Amino acid sequence: MGLRLRALGVHLFTATGAVFAMLSMLAAVDEKWDLMFLWLVVAFFVDGIDGPLARHYDVKENAPEFDGVLLDLIIDYLTYVFIPAFALFKSGLMDGWTGWFAIIVITFASALYFADTRMKTKDNSFSGFPGCWNMLVLVIFALQPNFWVSLALVTALAVAMFLPLKFVHPVRTERWRVITLPMALAWTFFAGWAAWVDFYPDSWAHWGLVVTSVYLVFAGVAQQILPLRNGDHSV
Repeated sequence: MGLRLRALGVHLFTATGAVFAMLSMLAAVDEKWDLMFLWLVVAFFVDGIDGPLARHYDVKENAPEFDGVLLDLIIDYLTYVFIPAFALFKSGLMDGWTGWFAIIVITFASALYFADTRMKTKDNSFSGFPGCWNMLVLVIFALQPNFWVSLALVTALAVAMFLPLKFVHPVRTERWRVITLPMALAWTFFAGWAAWVDFYPDSWAHWGLVVTSVYLVFAGVAQQILPLRNGDHSV
């Protein structure tokens, strides 16, 4: 198979995320939250590996007629923002005005962030919270905190989207990648397991979600605080 066909194959693989988004949305409309999140986890997995594949096969050079970055952003908005916001509102976990506040803030702020040309830092991290609302909403479904706690988390992360805070990319941020990548894979596993058992309240996966989520949220900020040693790029 030539490089062109392989590059086109990467675009086709990325586009499957739109199918998984639709399957997730259909489950959300029927309030089948476990199935909805399982499809989102599948989409999250696809999103995690299509980038390295795109760079490996140099899709910009070998299949330039499709804009992989634009395709990825369209699918990410559906799976990271739109569907999770709908689920948070429809589920009643944030009821009344707090639910309306959440869906308006999440969708509006994320639309601006996804169009922000400054979202990436020099070390391929994200500048500001990268709109991974699928991760927050899944944790809320699993732990079911008081709605005031959920409101505080949504508000804080929405504000953090536009603050000069760094959030690591599990694959592209070289510093601490030896820890960050396993943490992201572990989060995906715990998320899938929590959804598989329909967010059973005593599931051990919940503790795994908390630990990995805390790391992924604060690792970038910790890197800003801790100075980089000479020659230190990946640890």
